[in-house]
Amino acid sequence: MCGIIGFAGRQDQAAPILLDGLERMEYRGYDSAGIAVRSETRGLQVRKTKGRLRALSDLTRGGADLEGVLGIGHTRWATHGEPNDVNAHPHVSENGSIALVHNGIIENYLELKEHLMKLGVNFASDTDSEVVAQLLEYHYNECHNMLEAVGRVLRRIEGSYAFGIVCSDYPNALIAARKDSPLILGKGENGNFIASDVTAIIKYARDVIYMEDGEIAVVTPNSIDVFDDELIPVDKKHNIVDWDVSAAEKGGYAHFMFKEILEQPEAIRKTISPRIRDGRIVLDDITLTTEYARKISRIYMVACGSAYHAGIVGKYVWEQLLRRPVEVVLASEFRYSEPLVDGNTLVITISQSGETLDTMAALREAKRLGGRTLAICNVVGSSIAREADDVLYTWAGPEIAVATSKGYSTQLAALDLVGLYLADLLGTVEQSEYDAVLAELQILPEKMERYLKDFQDTQYFASRYFNHNSVFYIGRNLDYAMGLEGSLKLKEISYIHSEAYASGELKHGTISLIEPGTLVVALGTYGPLFDKAMSNVVEVKARGAEVLAVTTEGFREKMAKTADAVVAVPDTHPILQPSLGIVPLQLFAYYVALQRGCDIDKPRNLAKSVTVE
Repeated sequence: MCGIIGFAGRQDQAAPILLDGLERMEYRGYDSAGIAVRSETRGLQVRKTKGRLRALSDLTRGGADLEGVLGIGHTRWATHGEPNDVNAHPHVSENGSIALVHNGIIENYLELKEHLMKLGVNFASDTDSEVVAQLLEYHYNECHNMLEAVGRVLRRIEGSYAFGIVCSDYPNALIAARKDSPLILGKGENGNFIASDVTAIIKYARDVIYMEDGEIAVVTPNSIDVFDDELIPVDKKHNIVDWDVSAAEKGGYAHFMFKEILEQPEAIRKTISPRIRDGRIVLDDITLTTEYARKISRIYMVACGSAYHAGIVGKYVWEQLLRRPVEVVLASEFRYSEPLVDGNTLVITISQSGETLDTMAALREAKRLGGRTLAICNVVGSSIAREADDVLYTWAGPEIAVATSKGYSTQLAALDLVGLYLADLLGTVEQSEYDAVLAELQILPEKMERYLKDFQDTQYFASRYFNHNSVFYIGRNLDYAMGLEGSLKLKEISYIHSEAYASGELKHGTISLIEPGTLVVALGTYGPLFDKAMSNVVEVKARGAEVLAVTTEGFREKMAKTADAVVAVPDTHPILQPSLGIVPLQLFAYYVALQRGCDIDKPRNLAKSVTVE
């Protein structure tokens, strides 16, 4: 979940470039930050500090205090050791000759640390990462070859890692290695890079190489050489990243989250438009045939966080369209639950980054058991995308805010596309229904744009309700699934306790939490169950709840007769309604967090891409 960057330049000073890259990756962690830069005159210079990147920038005067064209940087989300200056990266070996940055977890670090301490090695920090720096020094002193020393270390450690390493004896080279944590190599005009994420280096390099597990890279200003775990050279494919640099910048908006909420119509358009031709869904990206589809006996949707909530929406939609059982499983639980997977099982893994470690582990378990895997993710060339049997990219573009918005909405669109496509292959959807859903899917961006032209009521309601300390979201069927994501958005960025419940469960215990003044966000966008939703609004009102309702324009008048406040979105086909209904919930969370003075793009204790268990 940390972010790492490295730069081997020809003439450009490394420190300002490292700081710029870290700023673009700060969503990956912001407990502490640090850089190490090597120069011929000053040797290895290390600066690190607790807190946001701004503190490091101030400490180094924007990098001006560090001389040299070779360096590494790190922004930390703490896993081992509290966030402080000492535990911040880079970590330096005892003799000061080796500096290392690390994203991941070394599972056998205690055993290795005890061994090194018996040899007289002194440790400065509480982290697992420092063990690797000290172990590197130990093996480097044995063999006097840094590449060989790295290979020896990798054979001894267990866990996940992406490393960036510099050594004072190697003035022009840095070394990178990865296993189960993302790491890319970038070839630029003025030097070469390593980074956790394309966004860190897109300003400087568009030619990237995706490292595979077990690979090691030697990066100099003029070359990038990649080796396998036996130190045998590997030929790597180069990929050109076509993202617009401005897509990873705020562009005048106060927050990335607000910008990304407003980008959702275009992101959905990019997800669906290339895959619809002449009134049919055409998925050139995947190889699911009619023959295979007919053999499917079970479908899993496996994900974490918001992607898991997208999967719950997908379950309702797919079971209705495909008439096949769909189970949504948290990725962190999947491989430990002895899942019933065989050759007739389709496993959908959903991940915005394509690097979520729990989801990656679930995908590998599904493949080990013989299942067919389909990944839905945003980042081209990501680990999950490369390892899945098929991948459907959402084309949402870079998403910087920790709390997802367009990542989630494009996942819904992708699930709708694949679900309708498979239903057509299976013959489980009437042609008229297929045409109706597809027609509405194509105009979904326009309907979302219509709502986003005027959402002052949502902003007003946020100013009215921001001081509540506990909020409940209720809904049935797809509204319940949507409520899970709406509730998560609120708690993520405003720190308000919030829970989502299926409305029918109110009488089975939850209603005891409702007291006079409690805020209930009642969701009534799913037309087939609107009357049921209304009856639940009446129930909570009778217990004194204040009700903010989200419904459709067609039901606004009926809902307004009972709810205290109503937000309405355009009507669409019922199975697509969550794609519209989620937008006011995102905006409500955003404006509530704004009213409470929260750090919206970087909420406390969270990071964007969870690359550790």
